[in-house]
Amino acid sequence: MSLIPAPRRLERAGGSGAFGGDARTGVDPSLGPEAYRLTVSAGGVEIVGGDEAGVFWGRQTLRQMLGPDAFRRAPITRGPVTVPYVTIEDMPRFAWRGFMLDVARHFLPKDDVLRYVDLLAAHKLNVLHLHLTDDQGWRVEIRRYPRLTEVGAWRRRTRMGWGEPPLWDERPHGGFYTQDDLREIVAYAAERHVTVLPEIDLPGHSQAAIAAYPELGNADVVDTAALEVWTDWGFNRNVLAPTDGVLRFYEGVLEEVLEIFPSRYVHIGGDECFKDQWRKSPTAQARIGELGLRGEDELQAWMIRHFDRWLAARGRCLIGWDEILDGGLAADAAVMCWRWYGGGIAAAEAGHSVVMCPQQEVYLDHVQAHGDEEPVPFGWVHTLEDVYRFEPVPPRLAGAPHAANIIGTQANLWTEVAENRSRVDYQAFPRLVAFAEVAWSDLPDPDERDFEDFERRMSMAHYARLDALGVGYRPPTGPYPWQQRPGVPGRMHNKPRKTWRMAN
Repeated sequence: MSLIPAPRRLERAGGSGAFGGDARTGVDPSLGPEAYRLTVSAGGVEIVGGDEAGVFWGRQTLRQMLGPDAFRRAPITRGPVTVPYVTIEDMPRFAWRGFMLDVARHFLPKDDVLRYVDLLAAHKLNVLHLHLTDDQGWRVEIRRYPRLTEVGAWRRRTRMGWGEPPLWDERPHGGFYTQDDLREIVAYAAERHVTVLPEIDLPGHSQAAIAAYPELGNADVVDTAALEVWTDWGFNRNVLAPTDGVLRFYEGVLEEVLEIFPSRYVHIGGDECFKDQWRKSPTAQARIGELGLRGEDELQAWMIRHFDRWLAARGRCLIGWDEILDGGLAADAAVMCWRWYGGGIAAAEAGHSVVMCPQQEVYLDHVQAHGDEEPVPFGWVHTLEDVYRFEPVPPRLAGAPHAANIIGTQANLWTEVAENRSRVDYQAFPRLVAFAEVAWSDLPDPDERDFEDFERRMSMAHYARLDALGVGYRPPTGPYPWQQRPGVPGRMHNKPRKTWRMAN
């Protein structure tokens, strides 16, 4: 028998029995949050969880034991399934086991998002982070600001891949989720003990919003009325103006977001905010002087702190990318660390909650292997083994009290070159399976992990489960011809990828 993620304790009692579909369940809080004990014996199947989430995760393990047919929407075999007598006691290493899905660069219909909730739940991942707004599209209906979706949800064309000269898909692209769509996603996820984390990016990555409402931009520097929803990728210098009007606008946005998403955390982005326009803007410079700030970094920190206090007053907690450290971290903010480990270490040592998701390790939009056949290769090579050897707690924090501030880890998938469900599947799987085991299981140090055993479990059981789920994963031998993208240029990083051993 093989299980993914691997359990903390497994005891085989010998023998096996038929399982016809019924399991006794119960809750024992002494087991701990999300923990479970699964027992298969001559008396039947029993699942006891530390809470209802633990019972649910126990059911996922039982599902794995029942074979690939249990992952189909309807069984293709009839009658009871034979399962071994066994006792499994298991609990997650991290409370936050997340996956970020960028639906701003390329929109995914509601049903595709619901499908990914199912895929996360099957792998005991419990946070779906939806990147809902960016320069290339605004995807959440805000009723008091209808132009955000009337204008901001659509772009007239889309860049294909990277490289120069650029290639363009001249078809318009867009879409958005109604508030009821998102409420359905949230409710569906909650039934599967998955929390949906919304992200409304500010003050950078905001050109779609500025295209809809030009007064949000730095109109004293650029002609914001001429801006459109961005059709390109990369770094964008059009950012929000640091005005009271912008603060009130985004408070209005967040009021509606809070009505939809009950999650404790709300993600406000905070990354890659270029300060060029603020340096030239009389309005921004006047705000810096008025507040007694020491420059543009502190101006961004002032905006972040404003929303930190605003969210805290409503019982929520701000989380942002690690650039929110620049200029001083808001008092109660949590940090999502993507630029290697440094920001996460600093935040954890300062007492802040941290989710580790370094791009050098777990950005799943990065290419999976060397070779010209990989579709639109981007970033560093992150093989299945690389992801399996990812360690969320850097050596500097290992064994130290501050390690407890690493509340979890997350794999991120940006979709500049993942234009539909098939491409998202290819980039996510099977690497998301390796990540799920890292996030759940208490594994040895990276060099000591038994990747051959993981590969064996994948080959013996888990690829068949993914097939039953209809996941278009990257095969171990390389992409199928229809998964390739000949003629669409990629962009690889020239500098070597850092490894976990280099984390300070």
